[in-house]
Amino acid sequence: MEQTKSMEEVRRLLDETLQNWAVQEDQLYRRYDTANWRVTLMIANAVGFLAEAAYHHPRLILNYRSVEVFLTTHDAGGLTQKDFELAQKIEETVHWPRSDEATPRRRPKEWLA
Repeated sequence: MEQTKSMEEVRRLLDETLQNWAVQEDQLYRRYDTANWRVTLMIANAVGFLAEAAYHHPRLILNYRSVEVFLTTHDAGGLTQKDFELAQKIEETVHWPRSDEATPRRRPKEWLA
């Protein structure tokens, strides 16, 4: 079984690697505000793909213009390295590509609000 992180470790990892994430309800938490329902569904599907690949499944809350992600390792009874690794991969995926130069002209500008 995976070792849970102390709150000190959790705060340090959030500060170092996941500044837009927080701890809510004893879980890693991130809300993505989106432009519309289509983008909300695309993000939810991307998160679902990553979760299946990692065999680590978050709780998702979908609204018309937002996706909320909650991560915890139920087997371990808290936050583990698996949660931080999946959160990092989600963050990288949702925000890729990061620059206007790398963005194809056909890609809608209204990705995240």
